[in-house]
Order: sequence, then structure tokens, then C-alpha cells
Amino acid sequence: MFNIGDKIVYPMHGAGVIVSIEEREILGNRQSYYIMKMPIGDMVVMIPTNNTEGIGIREIINGADVEKVFNILRDHRVDYTTNWNRRYRENMAKIKSGNIFEVADVVRTLMLREKEKGLSTCERKMLNSAKQILISELILVRNMKQTEIEETLNSFFDF
Repeated sequence: MFNIGDKIVYPMHGAGVIVSIEEREILGNRQSYYIMKMPIGDMVVMIPTNNTEGIGIREIINGADVEKVFNILRDHRVDYTTNWNRRYRENMAKIKSGNIFEVADVVRTLMLREKEKGLSTCERKMLNSAKQILISELILVRNMKQTEIEETLNSFFDF
């Protein structure tokens, strides 16, 4: 169970802060929800409190883990899967896992591929989504602005 003020990650959406816990009736079902405010775009997300483990909700990483994320991004050795469909499925599975290290791997792989060969529209959307998920968590861990985190990420790829 999480509490108001906890910083959590909602896989496929990103990280945020629980601002309240409310009961709501949706489609005739009364249920308790975490109301999470995300640091990017001032988006608010409602998360059912009764299935957080099944959804994959977790606490944000600690400061020491940020360096592990940065090391993943700095490592420019990548073994690309040449089959676009397989590469897409593998990357989507990593993003859905909610594991920040897997998300960082997707960001690294797609940013390097973009720099070398360019990305399809679909992969570009995937990269943008993965970057937003990664950035939202790093903002909360490092207490930095979005632009500062983006500059740090771009510095790993000479953009």
C-alpha cells in the first residue's frame, strides 16, 4: 500500500507523486484509487489501489541506481535485431516491464539507431514514449527540471 506523497512508477505511463487516495464510482463499481500527478505535462492518472502488484506499480529508484541508468545510456555497444517486427516486440516488452533499466536500454538502442540509420515513425513514437517514462522518473529522483534531464540524456549521444 502506498501513501500520499509517495513517488511511484506506473509502467507504460511513467513516474509521479500520489497526491490523494479517493473512492470513485466508475461504471457502477465503487473502488479506491491512487491519484498520481506526473511531473511532465501536469497529467493526472487514477490507479486502482487493489491491484498495484498486478499492474506493476513500484517505488521510484534511489539515487545510486541513477548512475546505473546513466551507465546503460553511455554504453554504445548495441546488437540490433534486424527484423523490425521482432525488434519492436522486444522493445515494447521492455517498456511494459516497468523496469527503468530495461526502459533505458530501449532509449539507448533507439537513439543510437536513430543517429545511425533513422527510425520509422512507429519506432520514433516508441522512443519518445520511452524517453518520457525515463525522464519522469529521473526528474523525481534527481529533483531536476525536465530540460536538464533531457540535456543530460542528449549528452550521452552527442546531440
